[in-house]
Amino acid sequence: MPEKKNTSGRGQRDLKVKVKTARGRSISSTRWLQRQLNDPYVKRAQAEGYRGRAAFKILELDEKFRFLVPGARVVDLGCAPGGWLQVAVKRVNALGEKPGKKIGTVLGVDLQEVEPLAGAEVHQLDFMEDDADQKVKDWLGGNADVVMSDMAAASSGHKQTDHLRIIALCEAAAYLAFDVLEEGGTFVAKVLAGGAEGDLQKLLKQKFTKVVNVKPPSSRADSSEKFVVATGFRG
Repeated sequence: MPEKKNTSGRGQRDLKVKVKTARGRSISSTRWLQRQLNDPYVKRAQAEGYRGRAAFKILELDEKFRFLVPGARVVDLGCAPGGWLQVAVKRVNALGEKPGKKIGTVLGVDLQEVEPLAGAEVHQLDFMEDDADQKVKDWLGGNADVVMSDMAAASSGHKQTDHLRIIALCEAAAYLAFDVLEEGGTFVAKVLAGGAEGDLQKLLKQKFTKVVNVKPPSSRADSSEKFVVATGFRG
């Protein structure tokens, strides 16, 4: 029998799961677990079959900027666990499920092995290798229309150090994008707000006609992450 909802507005409150700190588990780990258990996007991801809550970030960014169009060739850098790939496969029609629409291509690369996904070609690759750009173009069969990255460096626990590491990763991803993007293409990447991204922004503004910084609704309010969306690659 379905549960009867309280529609009166009385006595309504969010029922949050509280997690006790177990022996051998740090306070920060306990907080992370509690946040996960109470995160509506985590629950949505599970319900909708996405590999992680991050899928909603690229969904929201694409709703706003419309870069994952049918027929697009997409490269996802640091693609594990594959949530962004799942979104891209559907949006660019990689499986040909949208009759009459162009069929796109989705390529994922990551340092670690990623569980296969229908409609996406996934390779284990360090994208900072000298010949990574050529490998990507060979696998794609040409240049990309979109290069996207949700990569984050392993946390050191030191905010400023982590910020610099994220920016360095984003810069490396941008340089690969310059090598593989088609003229008019789009670059999307995670950065952390904190001041060190000025040089990156300047570089992107030279290479693209429009550069916007966005914090999608699914990005946690207590996180300093934001996303840079650069459109109209100058070639």
